[in-house]
Amino acid sequence: MEPTGPLAEADWQAHRPAVFGAAYRILGSVAEAEDVTQEVWLRASAAGLSEVRDLRAWLVTLAARTSYNVLGSARVRRESYVGPWLPEPLLTGPDAADQVLMDESVSTAMLVVMETLTPAERVALVLHDVFGFPFGRIAEVLGGTPAASRKLASRARARVAAVKERPRASKAETERVLKAFKAAADAGDLAELVELLHPEAVYVADGGGKVTAARRPVQGAEPIALLAVRQIEIRRPDAFQIIEVNGQPALATYRGGELVWLDTVEVADGRITTLRRLANPEKFAHIGHI
Repeated sequence: MEPTGPLAEADWQAHRPAVFGAAYRILGSVAEAEDVTQEVWLRASAAGLSEVRDLRAWLVTLAARTSYNVLGSARVRRESYVGPWLPEPLLTGPDAADQVLMDESVSTAMLVVMETLTPAERVALVLHDVFGFPFGRIAEVLGGTPAASRKLASRARARVAAVKERPRASKAETERVLKAFKAAADAGDLAELVELLHPEAVYVADGGGKVTAARRPVQGAEPIALLAVRQIEIRRPDAFQIIEVNGQPALATYRGGELVWLDTVEVADGRITTLRRLANPEKFAHIGHI
């Protein structure tokens, strides 16, 4: 595509998912990625595009550069974050308004590991491994050399390799385990919960200081089972539904029509190895209620 004038609405709509997808992978925040996407739209609309030969690459480059700047200040905020940090969930099911180049790089597990990378590593990994950018172009975004960008991507790739190597249950199996976990927690069936959890399972909760949540990861099937039952007794949710976020089924739990927490899991051999509970209401405001 070789635009010769202002950015056309049809061209923008065609490339918007890539712009948002790049920003979301780098930032791990739907709200921040939407802000970046809006800024890219405004800047692209005002720019002369007669010299742009590859509009998609130009827009994604702008999104990456903007996200890189945002991530610097975002990391400062996250250093003072109360308790564990989890990424904002991204609706990806058939009813989602905007599908985002779906692949493993937007999984919750991957985004959690991405948070441990430096801003430059995140940008290099996303632009090279997801969008196929050459290291020379990545260097222009980061203000370094192609060789340095290659090293950044290599270091990042080594960090996320463990996530890619984990066994991954099918969507159907994940949904089955989530429903069984919910039923056992509602019934207060500790024995069934322990059976559904791997003996060394890990529970991570993100309340962000907005609601009560464990401020450190909890490990072990029995402690997690007890915690799950206790939270049902305290919060007394009255409805749930399975929704798809970040490419996998998730358990949305409600009280009075309000979403109170969102569970995502990693499952191996029919058992939960990692349970992540997002309870910070600011992070699922875009998901809606029932």
